[in-house]
Amino acid sequence: MRAWIDGALLEDPTAAAVRVDDHGLTVGDGVFEAVKVVQGQPFALTRHLDRLARSAAGLGLAGPDPDLVRAGVAAVLEGQDLPLGRLRITLTGGPAPMGSGRGDGAPTLVVAAGPMAPWEPTTAVVTVPWPRNERGATAGLKTTSYAENVVALARAQAHGATEAVFTNTRGHLCEGTGSNVFYVVDGELRTPTLASGCLAGVTRGLVLEWYGAREVDEPVAVAAEDASEVFLVSTTRDVQGVHRWGGRELPAPGPVTAEVARVWAEREAADLDP
Repeated sequence: MRAWIDGALLEDPTAAAVRVDDHGLTVGDGVFEAVKVVQGQPFALTRHLDRLARSAAGLGLAGPDPDLVRAGVAAVLEGQDLPLGRLRITLTGGPAPMGSGRGDGAPTLVVAAGPMAPWEPTTAVVTVPWPRNERGATAGLKTTSYAENVVALARAQAHGATEAVFTNTRGHLCEGTGSNVFYVVDGELRTPTLASGCLAGVTRGLVLEWYGAREVDEPVAVAAEDASEVFLVSTTRDVQGVHRWGGRELPAPGPVTAEVARVWAEREAADLDP
């Protein structure tokens, strides 16, 4: 792994480098992006930087200079042999008093990269009892406040699953802890709208552009109990079939899932910055 912070490459990427009073550390005041690295090159970096800027604006943080971020990306990727890797870009509120209020210091910008193992072709998911608040201040933002996801994912793992699925406050399907959900009903591919409170996933957006699906908000039971196929999409999972949702077994990958995965692989190989 290599790491870069505020313009400088760290000699030891595991050494302490962020101040103990950094607002990202003390209260989770920050935003981030996880970017897939393919053959040493970041995939869809422009889309990820655009979303980083939107998330920062949603938190009231000054967005980073895209050229500076790109310099950090180049620095951490240079010299690494990464056929498949993960790039993490983090922007925090910077040094601040102990408490929720921000200080007047400059934000902290961190870029790190290292190898990543591919996911299995299919997986299991469970629905967790804690809803996403689709009307909350951070709905749809990719913030560093991930405690809710940590708790949900621990519950999923205790039930032999790798992902936890959230409803929103209306009981509609929302998203996973780090993925968007697609499902097939009566031959139609569907996924929740952004109004559900789900993250505007980069992979989600590309699947909608490259393959197509109907965006609709409906009770989670439609997907969990009635769907003939379900798959997850994310930066690290790409297109991953779901073979079990709770206690229900599903065919995976089904024909629609397999076709979406085929289209994804072809388009990704053709354009690393779509």
